[in-house]
Amino acid sequence: MMARSLVLASMLALVGCGGSAVVESIGLDGADDTVTNTNELASSVPVGSTLKATTSVNMRSGPSTNYKVLLVVPEGAKVTTVETTSPNSGFYKVKYNGTTGWSHGAYYTLVASGGTTTPPPSASTSARDAAIGRAKSAVGFSYWWGHARFLPAGPTSGTAGSCSGNCPSCSHGGSYGGDCSGLAAKVWQVGSSNTDLTVDKHPYSTYNFDNERTYWHSVSRASIAKADAMVYNANGSGHIFVFESGDGWGSMWAYECKGCAYGCVRNLRTTSNDYTGISKNGY
Repeated sequence: MMARSLVLASMLALVGCGGSAVVESIGLDGADDTVTNTNELASSVPVGSTLKATTSVNMRSGPSTNYKVLLVVPEGAKVTTVETTSPNSGFYKVKYNGTTGWSHGAYYTLVASGGTTTPPPSASTSARDAAIGRAKSAVGFSYWWGHARFLPAGPTSGTAGSCSGNCPSCSHGGSYGGDCSGLAAKVWQVGSSNTDLTVDKHPYSTYNFDNERTYWHSVSRASIAKADAMVYNANGSGHIFVFESGDGWGSMWAYECKGCAYGCVRNLRTTSNDYTGISKNGY
């Protein structure tokens, strides 16, 4: 506990120097990693959840004590979970005072559970706007046949993934990406449990979107609206994309996981007469 006492003393001595000085100074010493907590947080929590530190706790650059300490989160301070719902070796990826790193769940309690990876619609944000927000998150990720997993903040060079070959006999590298129907299901959050962008879930194919009407219904191409979709399925092949704006019978802006060579994109495109319009129930 001596290390923890030194940390607290350092914090008290630097109160007048402003938040940034305190964070940098206490991060150099580190907190006591041997403190135990019988109420250890160990379960998955939604992205955006609020955790409260039960003692001074280290935020590290990776999910183990082998990684360097970035800063020390003070006892009673609140952090927000980011990017992933499940702990990694007991460590949660969190954000505190503008810094993102990893902290162990043994030193936190859950204060408020976050919503889905995309905030629910408010008075100023419609369900369609929220759907387009999810579609935007997918842009830049790789095409991944039979999968759908994205990050709300979008891809980085390390998370975008890669695709090679001709699908369905194609090869994928990485842990994120999706195909056309996987993206559509994530954007619409269908079925009922498919609400987390970071969870790999692919419940439907273009056959389902073209032939079933469990969570969606047909709309005419002339009246297609933002966050509706265009789909076709025939002769063993198919495709679906999310409509953003434009002319349903002409040029339109669309979000789609287009293919192995293209990945997931926002682009201006036209369609053949084979495509039909569909809209999620409730939109």
